[in-house]
Amino acid sequence: MSDPTDRASQQRPGQLRVMLMLGLGALSFSYAFFQRVAPSVMVEDLMHDFDATAAVLGNLSAFYFYAYASLQIPVGVMLDRWGPRRMLTGALLVGAVGSAVYATADNLFMAYLGRLLIGGGAAVSFLGTLKLATFWMPPQRFSLITGSTMMMGMLGGVAGQAPLAAVVEITGWRPTMVGAAVFAAMMGLLFWLVAKDAPRAAAGSGEAAPPLLDGLGRTLKTPQIWLIAIFALMMAGPSLSFAGLWGVPYLMQAFGLDRPTAATITSTLLIGWAVGGPLGGWLSDYVGRRRLLMIIAGTSGLILWSVVVFWLPALPLAAVYVLFFALNFVNGFVVVVYAMARENAPVFAAGAVSSVINFAMVLAGAVFQPLIGILLDLNWQGVVAGGVRVYSTETYASAFIVYPICAVVALSCAFLSRETYCRQQVM
Repeated sequence: MSDPTDRASQQRPGQLRVMLMLGLGALSFSYAFFQRVAPSVMVEDLMHDFDATAAVLGNLSAFYFYAYASLQIPVGVMLDRWGPRRMLTGALLVGAVGSAVYATADNLFMAYLGRLLIGGGAAVSFLGTLKLATFWMPPQRFSLITGSTMMMGMLGGVAGQAPLAAVVEITGWRPTMVGAAVFAAMMGLLFWLVAKDAPRAAAGSGEAAPPLLDGLGRTLKTPQIWLIAIFALMMAGPSLSFAGLWGVPYLMQAFGLDRPTAATITSTLLIGWAVGGPLGGWLSDYVGRRRLLMIIAGTSGLILWSVVVFWLPALPLAAVYVLFFALNFVNGFVVVVYAMARENAPVFAAGAVSSVINFAMVLAGAVFQPLIGILLDLNWQGVVAGGVRVYSTETYASAFIVYPICAVVALSCAFLSRETYCRQQVM
């Protein structure tokens, strides 16, 4: 006979607790995105402190993505086995340690290590929140929750632009990162107290769980998921590299802006994604289509990134605000790929398939941030100011030409993908 206490522990938590769990999970992703874009408002400081070129700086920023991307598949299968409570709590504490190491680094190696730990800790945030949603929310709400979580991430990114730039101007980048470490540690402890895994994940149900890698194997054997993953990579790459690192210094150079103003303009990209993400998720569920929104996002990306590359310096600043918002508003529709991928994979592989898609999106940052840095160094005209390399507007534009090319590849994948009509295709 089972213990009544054990039975009570297996009961579904109240709606308020469910929303608090999901809210904390989304807040952890918001923090992860804050750390993802934070280097964009520290470019000159980091280049000065570590005597870095654009290629080195791109690599330093991308160490976050190296850890984040490489852990996506292991994290996905571990979430399927051990649940998000332990995983997310530990990840937040790892991120706190990483932020402290990064803030106190006196050489490039320690800075790399700090960014690596930050990225490793951040790797659990989005997938852990989606896993919580799989436990405690109805399937028809999954796309909306995905978009809402993405919105929280974008708001964290907004905080990592103009507000962070203002704080860095006052206190410096190192004390700011120490504060970020304290915040992550406090959030990890709170999540441990509030979160609850589903009974099977927390204690086992007596039913044999699928082999750890079975879900991953089934996922990787599905051609549709490969198309969806490539689409996600090509849509995310330009935004993660531009908004996450190179947009602020480019605007400072092209328009002669100070850092907080350039960061404010760049943050409209993230605001656009914050609005477009949940709206795209809701619209996809409402019309019963996934592929349609992918085509809209790819087409719009091709047009708007072309404007950024070829005509941005000629536009008035008011038009740049509108352009950036519109660009990532439609780019936010990319959130439908999570639901579309889940509908093309077995139900038991929900964590694994989400990890594959998230791996593709984060791999984009790992590839495109250093790639743009390398292209900038290749076309650098030899100008130095204050011990820091200066890149011309034309040099930035020549590097950014890869962005419309990414949109062409993404659009091709969208046309080749098969519509799921918001229904599970594989049981």
